[in-house]
Amino acid sequence: MTPSKKILVAAALVASAAHALAQQAGTWSVSAGITHIAPSVDSDSLSSPSGTVPNAKVDVSSDSRLTAAVNYMATDNINLHLPLGFGFRHDLSGAGVLAGVGKLAETRALPITLIGQYRFFDANARFRPYLGAGLSYVKFYKERGTALLTALTNPGGAPTSVSFKSKLAPALQVGGVFNLNEKWFMEGSYTKTFLKTRGTLSTGHTIDVGLDPNCFTLQLGYKF
Repeated sequence: MTPSKKILVAAALVASAAHALAQQAGTWSVSAGITHIAPSVDSDSLSSPSGTVPNAKVDVSSDSRLTAAVNYMATDNINLHLPLGFGFRHDLSGAGVLAGVGKLAETRALPITLIGQYRFFDANARFRPYLGAGLSYVKFYKERGTALLTALTNPGGAPTSVSFKSKLAPALQVGGVFNLNEKWFMEGSYTKTFLKTRGTLSTGHTIDVGLDPNCFTLQLGYKF
């Protein structure tokens, strides 16, 4: 083989490898891994029909779960990202004058999210950072008040139940994709959702809570 032919073969192999790494328009991919959600809690004071209970606030715990995602490259640079999961469990404990009293309630939260990502660099780049924005509908379910909540809000009476209002909230995202080979990739992201909800107790008490969760995700993915 002549030197010129060797150069042409090498160039073809490089082009082939680059194309194999591509995430161009029309590419589908799936991924799975772990997501950690840490709320940035800003709680108002508990209110009752007769007035506000000064500085009676709540804190909300973090949770980590296995998650998945589906991606579709609408163009060479714009990706539609749909996270998948079975919901996160969060405990509510006392804060402010209620600090240290213990667990007051628990709830599950299922974020249903769609994010549009702009991926930088060429479609055949090994690493592609991105910025994203979208909307998340957070569904609260399986809420449960504890005996402690009943003792504080309805002593000697029926157990106090609680519900949280499901809300639509904007979300911003930053992350990156690292292509391991022509099919497999690693993806890491940070998502901030701007979420506030209201908890309503069966006793008539309410409490507004800013959650604004920080979401950290690391997943292994496969391209089709």
